[in-house]
Amino acid sequence: PWQDVKSEMIGEKGLIPEIADQIGEYVQLNGGLDLIEKLLQDPKLSQNKQSLEGLKDMKTLFQYLALFGVKSQISFDLSLARGLDYYTGVIFEAVLQNKEPQDQQKKDSEEEAANVGSVAGGGRYDGLVGMFDPKGRKVPCVGLSIGIERLFSIMELKAEASEEKIRTTETQVLVATAQKELLEERLKLISELWGAGIKAEMLYKKNPKLLNQLQYCEDTGIPFVAIIGEQELKDGVVKLRVVATREEVNISRMELVEHIKKMTSGC
Repeated sequence: PWQDVKSEMIGEKGLIPEIADQIGEYVQLNGGLDLIEKLLQDPKLSQNKQSLEGLKDMKTLFQYLALFGVKSQISFDLSLARGLDYYTGVIFEAVLQNKEPQDQQKKDSEEEAANVGSVAGGGRYDGLVGMFDPKGRKVPCVGLSIGIERLFSIMELKAEASEEKIRTTETQVLVATAQKELLEERLKLISELWGAGIKAEMLYKKNPKLLNQLQYCEDTGIPFVAIIGEQELKDGVVKLRVVATREEVNISRMELVEHIKKMTSGC
């Protein structure tokens, strides 16, 4: 809140209240191109060369944002400040915004996520890279840092609210067996799937229990299981299981690749 900032400026920084109030007139403003046009007409700012150059740059920026169709997602916030002194131009932060929640539980989680604050920030710096150039040449740059931990926190909250299963692998199909001594058959089938560009894997135990293989799919979010056993090998089919519904269907070995590709097109 501005009152807390003002108290710090007066009590800790030693500014007189009148100066703090003048600063407060500006740092509480935020908006878009209309605000920039208004500030360009401000008698105090228009007499300051740096302020005038900065506002003209912001006006150009917002004109470009309008051309890209993203102007409504950007706010010119005069209270924004970065903690490093090498910035020479525009600075920015990316802040999470809530969408309309569908229910109270999601609303609570969305609000909790929103309290995380900004998730990225950066700005323009023309002199930093040149410090490491023997000739001291200017190298204009724009840098951005992303708050990975904050993004993970938001993702976890959203996942808890939606109760959706988070996939920890891109694997589309697990090749499994229901009987022992079928390692070679699993290797043959997984090789066929890999050759067709299907993301498949198998448990690398020689004789894994079927229940353990199915549980592995549940834990990692693998959507389909291709099960082979002695009867399937005899009949020339593969039993394809949908993990989410536990529905199973026998598919001809010759048609298996095409069938899996159709079922995994959205995975």
